[in-house]
Amino acid sequence: GNLSNCPNGSRWVMDVFNECAQDGRDVASVVLGLVSIFCFAAASFPQFYQACKTGIMDRALSIYFLLGWLGGDLLNLIGSFLAHQLPLQVYTAIYYVLADLVMLALYCYYKVKNRGGGFTAQINAAFIFLSLGTLSTVSFLGRGAAVAQDPVVFKGRSLLSTHVGELVSEPFTRSEIIGFAIGSVSSVLYLCSRVPQIYTNYKRKSTIGISYSLFALVMLGNLLYGLSVLLKNPEPGQSEGDYVLHHLPWLVGSLGVLSLDVVISFQFLAYRGGKPGTHEERDALLGEQGDS
Repeated sequence: GNLSNCPNGSRWVMDVFNECAQDGRDVASVVLGLVSIFCFAAASFPQFYQACKTGIMDRALSIYFLLGWLGGDLLNLIGSFLAHQLPLQVYTAIYYVLADLVMLALYCYYKVKNRGGGFTAQINAAFIFLSLGTLSTVSFLGRGAAVAQDPVVFKGRSLLSTHVGELVSEPFTRSEIIGFAIGSVSSVLYLCSRVPQIYTNYKRKSTIGISYSLFALVMLGNLLYGLSVLLKNPEPGQSEGDYVLHHLPWLVGSLGVLSLDVVISFQFLAYRGGKPGTHEERDALLGEQGDS
């Protein structure tokens, strides 16, 4: 039925994403959006490895950076449920939140462990409990997402965020206003999360304990995501200006964060000669030797 509104569109894009891709520009937008999702999905794994390797994640990363990132992804997840997104977008939003929770759990793990309180067994038990809880949450939310069949009006931080059946330019609907507000707050949280991390790196004069691949993949994901939004053709009857206005929060959230991640990249270059000689890293290493 949706193909009647998109007679010349790509069938596989319509079947998988319920999006109308009329020409090569629209198809390129979808492909770039897909690649950006894979970049975001893979970004956390290098930091997980780096955390286990160095054991100083609590000193390397700012807790406000992690909380801001989690807050932005939570709002993205809330927006996806309010807008009844397709299962792919909902599952992706759930994955982002779960990855943030694992990152936050690792931070708390090393925060307590490096204090030398001897709570290793309790922390391990809590970490396992958290993992089981998040898996249960995935299964519960997944069932709820599968039954959502309403047309998409607002699509948060997804591939595209337009109404498939909208053939003329219309003012913001109530759902779009709610989505716009959620997207705006989410973008502010993404932006603000970088500032504490930049300050932490500057204060330590070191980036030891942080994986640059985390920021590199996020930068690539944000760049591709911004390009995917800008490449998408406006709806029939919608001007380029109106289209950009409807997508402004997510463009600011992606390209704005990209600019701050460039600052963090320069910090990696400036502090690349740094060695674990500051009192923070030295205390962590001495604590590990004492435990052994």
